[in-house]
Amino acid sequence: ILVSSTDPVGTKLMVATMANNFSNIGADLVNACVNDLIVIGADPLFFLDYVATSTMDPEIVEIIVSGISESCQSVSCALIGGETSEMPGVFAGNNIDLSGFVVGVVEEDEMLKPFDTIQSGDSLIAVPSNGLHTNGYSLVRHVFGLDRDNSLLFEYFEDLGETLADALLRPHPSYYSELKNVFKHVKGIAHITGGGLYENVPRMLPEGLTARFDLSDLSKPSIFDFIQNRGDIQTEEMYRVFNMGVGMVIACGSDQVELITSQVPNSEVVGEVGYSKNEGIVTINTDQN
Repeated sequence: ILVSSTDPVGTKLMVATMANNFSNIGADLVNACVNDLIVIGADPLFFLDYVATSTMDPEIVEIIVSGISESCQSVSCALIGGETSEMPGVFAGNNIDLSGFVVGVVEEDEMLKPFDTIQSGDSLIAVPSNGLHTNGYSLVRHVFGLDRDNSLLFEYFEDLGETLADALLRPHPSYYSELKNVFKHVKGIAHITGGGLYENVPRMLPEGLTARFDLSDLSKPSIFDFIQNRGDIQTEEMYRVFNMGVGMVIACGSDQVELITSQVPNSEVVGEVGYSKNEGIVTINTDQN
């Protein structure tokens, strides 16, 4: 079965432009797309990119495409072509738009079919994120006032242990190499992108089931607390906008937990699937003990 996915980098590109740092944008694009293939157990075959701007800067395009090429190679995915487009009047100033398109393949009898297999009592395993990945940057720009003054990006913060730009521009990792060896042991996978756990986990849940998470002991990158405190944002809103330290969620039978967590680095059980009792499709406990 051929499968495909397309994704942009979103307004993370605006932050990269403000910081004049495009070194990880290519990885962001490829990995965001490839991670969407993982949710049905597919292997990436080939990738195409699309770069659009008002005036093409060859140096920036070279940096971005080099990152795309390297990231494709790391997951044995062919970069077969792409398109660049100059559209003055459509894009203001030096803004750029970047999108990717990936095609993958999976044997029909090996495709993950969560709607047919996930049941009450199954375990939910979190695979950690390393930061914001490629979502939530519109809120970030608002919280830090970056559209008015981007100087804060270059400031070093003790709470982060790095500059704000370094924390925000950390590349979206690929989970393909970590998860491909456990595809046959899992029932479903959710890529936690925009909408967080609340919107992405339900995509793999059969009707009548709910996901209950206990994240009270889960460690997460310090950038999330930094954003929340700076913007005085409610915890529920944070979990609706950001991944909050969870890059992927794996659903599996309880008998497969030990095998999966032993093969997927730093993964841990964070919840379970249950029957819905009108408490919502996803419930999250974040209270610290």
